[in-house]
Amino acid sequence: MAGEDYVWLEGESSHMQAEKFPLSRKPHKSPIGPSQEPSPNRKQTVVQDFSLTHIMSGLRESARLARLFGQRRLPLKAPQSCARQFTSTAAGNSQTLKADQLADLESTTTYTSPAPEQESIDKFKTGTHRTNEERLPGGRYQYHPPKYYRGPLHPVQSPESSDPTARDFVPGPFSVPRLKQTYESTIAHDLMTMTYKHKPPGYVAPESNKGHLREWDDSSPYHKNRPRRAPRGGASSRLGLIERDVEWNNIPKLSAVTINSYAPEACHSKDYLHVTRAVIQAISGAYPEVTTIKHQVSQWRIREGDKAGCKVTLHGSAASEFVDKLITLVLPKIKDWPGIKASTGDDSGNLAFGMKPEWVTYFPEIEFNFDMYPPRLIPGCDIFLHTTGTSDRQGRLLLQALGFPFYGKKTR
Repeated sequence: MAGEDYVWLEGESSHMQAEKFPLSRKPHKSPIGPSQEPSPNRKQTVVQDFSLTHIMSGLRESARLARLFGQRRLPLKAPQSCARQFTSTAAGNSQTLKADQLADLESTTTYTSPAPEQESIDKFKTGTHRTNEERLPGGRYQYHPPKYYRGPLHPVQSPESSDPTARDFVPGPFSVPRLKQTYESTIAHDLMTMTYKHKPPGYVAPESNKGHLREWDDSSPYHKNRPRRAPRGGASSRLGLIERDVEWNNIPKLSAVTINSYAPEACHSKDYLHVTRAVIQAISGAYPEVTTIKHQVSQWRIREGDKAGCKVTLHGSAASEFVDKLITLVLPKIKDWPGIKASTGDDSGNLAFGMKPEWVTYFPEIEFNFDMYPPRLIPGCDIFLHTTGTSDRQGRLLLQALGFPFYGKKTR
């Protein structure tokens, strides 16, 4: 028939049987318009064709089942509705198990459990899906250390610096500098042995007037409620530290290193300032801070506030590595260098010495890239070594143990 599609079906018998039946009928183009209704005769014809198609399909299926039954291809035993066996069902059907053995078995399965109530479902949806206004902030239950220190009596105290939750926590150390390792393994023990002072039981140290304020003798009625006077001597304007005996808990050690470079020509030419900052940053490994002139001197043609140098302070491992580089690589290259003057110091264990411009070029960072720095613009610098010693004597002992030579007369 024209206008119909056919499909060929293969039977399951020994010979191939081909049958064809219409899959669908293409709609005929009706001469009437879309607004007109089809005639009743047309509707009756379509219904009859549809019924005839279903009857023919049923007959073909019946014939196919008959052929399969004759060839014994249909399963004669119907499968079980559910092949899964539950332990409780098997135990209930068994006659050999006792009642006490069935006490721990399930009485029902999850397939027979009742569904949750609609009220519970609504509560769950309401609790999990909240709006942005009802939702709790993400960091409400997370611990945040206090931003400011409010004293030892405040109920909330900041954690230690070693605590990962602290604001000033710094991970590490990942490596120990060679100088620090040598100090902890050798120098610290030697310093404690060299400065040991035996104190027998019952020993009472004599009182020292150094650093003590003087009381008024009350010879005048105006002495009442007056503050105490400073100690006698030329250094009465400041109080010196009392030298403490070296013990296991206060062995002198290196605390910081300050590198200061003064270039007065930088007030008139910025090239000096650029080279000075580059040199100090190269030898220290830290970004230096620009220093300014505090007082105006007309003879030197400098004014207050002019940029005339830079400085940087190193702490921890950076200070140890700089001192190690200074002792091992730089100072041995200086010809006829006598060492550090023994009279240097500030009575608090901090010592200093200077480096000439030609000595600064001995640093490996400058020596390797010497062409990058104009020789006439390379500045000198002053190096301040800060220690935890309480006197210049303890500071000299520490630096001598590290490898610094001293010359001259020791004043204190």
